[in-house]
Amino acid sequence: MRYRRMPIEEESPEQLGYGRIRRNLAESSVADASLGDLAANLGGLVLQYGDHLGLPELRATIAADATGAGGATGAAPDDVIVTPGAVAALFIVHTALLEPGDHLVVARPNYATNVETPRAIGADVTYLDLAYEDRWAVDPARIAALMTPRTRLVSLTTPHNPTGTTLDEATLREVIGLVEARGARLLLDETYREMTFDGPLPVGAGLSESVISVSSLSKTYGLPGIRIGWLVTRDHALRDRFLAAKEQILISGSLVDETIALEALRRRPGWLPGIRARIDEAFGTTAAWLDGHPRLEWVPPRGGVVGFPRIRPAVADTIDVDAFYRVLFEEHGTIVGPGHWFEQPRTHFRLGYGWPTLQELREGLAAIDAALETVTRRR
Repeated sequence: MRYRRMPIEEESPEQLGYGRIRRNLAESSVADASLGDLAANLGGLVLQYGDHLGLPELRATIAADATGAGGATGAAPDDVIVTPGAVAALFIVHTALLEPGDHLVVARPNYATNVETPRAIGADVTYLDLAYEDRWAVDPARIAALMTPRTRLVSLTTPHNPTGTTLDEATLREVIGLVEARGARLLLDETYREMTFDGPLPVGAGLSESVISVSSLSKTYGLPGIRIGWLVTRDHALRDRFLAAKEQILISGSLVDETIALEALRRRPGWLPGIRARIDEAFGTTAAWLDGHPRLEWVPPRGGVVGFPRIRPAVADTIDVDAFYRVLFEEHGTIVGPGHWFEQPRTHFRLGYGWPTLQELREGLAAIDAALETVTRRR
């Protein structure tokens, strides 16, 4: 494995130091919850090795989401492997499925791990480069054209990070049919699934044994500190290969984290409406700010808590982009996720509207305007 640090990690808010940031518009989740919000009773928990697949009750709750929805044939608790965050699930899938020289097709821009781990393995990576001009849409015909007889994996994310765009169900099913016909697998990162504005798609793994679904509690529930994610596959031979990888890396997960996660999911019916209402209000504030903006434009997200605005091409040559990020932080205490985090031009940036308070969001948007004004060269 040829590891290297990724810019999104090197320059992340937690590495920069949360105390130095007044308005954090770089996060890709809702606001972080506290242990007190859950009122989880851990006093009697025996700190033993846990089930290697993950806490059975937690897996049963996760599997229930994939059962019967949208024509899905369903998933069972033993189809689920609980992992330390979605990032560990992605690492396990990539390292268990791909050898050096194996081919995969991965959408770009994308969360960095979906791109960097296959590179570190030495896989042959072909990018499905999504475009602003196409509204970041996924075209199954383009995926088919990029696949080869060596293609082991196609990797997509919906809702998409960093753009917030989504697959529709017809497109998802077309891609599934494509990988089934080619003898490949679809890795579907569904981390923001419950944040889809028009209602969630079926869990992909419940639709086909050729789909591996990945998700976590970090984004929708604001629980990145307990490091709980999972993968779902109905192919039990593949499940056993993934389980072997997990066992060789960490044997089993943290019973503390898994118990807290179970309590969070039990509280989901009471939590989600409030989370969705807050996201809707924050999205409305952000969309109104960007509507007709003289310097910025975006494809409005259809899910998640991030969007990917860009400086309008017509004015890009008047703006010192490097100075924009510097002024935004140094003079206004505000950060966003610059485009290079996603191997895109720095004229794009990820704008996270779900993490800050509404007041911080409004102040952060005003700071972006002020920074852009400062660094604009007059013609």
